[in-house]
Amino acid sequence: MAGPVSCVGPACLDGTAPRRPLPGARLCPPCRTALEGALRRLPALHHDCASRLGGSPSPPWREIPGGPRPDMPFNTAAADCRSAIVGVLSSWSALVADERGVAPPRRAAPHLGTFLRRHLDWLARHPGAGDFAAEVAALERAAHRVTSPDPTRRLPVGPCVEPRCTGSLTALVTRDRHRPAEIRCDADPAHTWTGHEWLALGDRPTEAPRWLSPADIECLWDIPRGSVYRLASEQRWRRHRRAGRAYYAAADVQRTLVHRH
Repeated sequence: MAGPVSCVGPACLDGTAPRRPLPGARLCPPCRTALEGALRRLPALHHDCASRLGGSPSPPWREIPGGPRPDMPFNTAAADCRSAIVGVLSSWSALVADERGVAPPRRAAPHLGTFLRRHLDWLARHPGAGDFAAEVAALERAAHRVTSPDPTRRLPVGPCVEPRCTGSLTALVTRDRHRPAEIRCDADPAHTWTGHEWLALGDRPTEAPRWLSPADIECLWDIPRGSVYRLASEQRWRRHRRAGRAYYAAADVQRTLVHRH
């Protein structure tokens, strides 16, 4: 039976320009890559959720026999997320084991993730490939909401800078200095850059706004706010004022900070 004309991955179904899948498969290369990456990250996210079960962080291997104590706060979202990760990965692993006649993995997130990645080519050709990719993506989003509760700022950047891509870019910036800002395309999950990588694309053709606020520069480059203003003055960055706030030319910022990464 011939495969679908368009990719059935969640990014393609939600985007404005679905891509063609790989020959004989139902997922395009970017959606398959995104799925494999999510399967690699889910076991670690499953562990991270464990540290959110109680009122304070606890070792990821610590279980709570018989449930939480009455006087101990309990994060039901973290517990539900851990259960969902194992449950969903187990159900798809059981499908693979039954239809391929192979031994199923242990019912533990690391073993399940490894097993599914090992059979990913087969799953990408399966009629349920789209559902599998969508469920795994939903698990990862839910886990990130539990493990990274700090609010994430979404800053519109403009059209994607990759040739022939019709997507739009958004900068995701958090308060966590150990988690660098990311620039993501809503049409292609492979079009993703860290903050400083994106600034390095400044000489590529794009209609995207190239003005950054001091807060954006602080987050994208992990430098103190005071240093931003000092460098702006010393290096004579071009400045644009909008609604009473100063924004600096991304190309000038890039020239100054390119050697910091």
